[in-house]
Amino acid sequence: MLAEPGQRVKIKVKVNGVEYEEEVEPRKLLVDFLRENLNLTGTKIGCDTTTCGACTVLVNGKSVKSCTMLAVQANNKEVVTIEGLSTDSRLSVVQQAFKDNFALQCGFCTAGMIVQAHYILKEKKPLSEEEVRDLIHGNICRCTGYQNIVNAIMDASRRMGA
Repeated sequence: MLAEPGQRVKIKVKVNGVEYEEEVEPRKLLVDFLRENLNLTGTKIGCDTTTCGACTVLVNGKSVKSCTMLAVQANNKEVVTIEGLSTDSRLSVVQQAFKDNFALQCGFCTAGMIVQAHYILKEKKPLSEEEVRDLIHGNICRCTGYQNIVNAIMDASRRMGA
């Protein structure tokens, strides 16, 4: 059954630890829902094709490109954005490592890159530089040669006890 123009669907979603119940159009993308409905603008819209990774969020603990996921698909799920990674106004280990290693330039890709780094480091196992490069291959940075990003992720891994 196709949705009628203007039709809205009620969803319940937990974002960064807060429960939301919202009505959305069935075709609204998760990235647009986060930015427009919840005013969480750290998640960026870069390509709408999953190529750049600027829109990366965690959905039920898995890395997801929110530009190709519908908000209705997040119904009854838990979403974590860049805003949900810090606690009590303190940067997360990964965020601090990015800052300390100068792993950002314009900042557009940074949120997605940090969320992806959180995802790949959740196992807390040692990673080689080659593995880190492979695990972030779906996140594009247009400003740098990636070395400081890789350094930051390796540093965060050490800080987390891997």
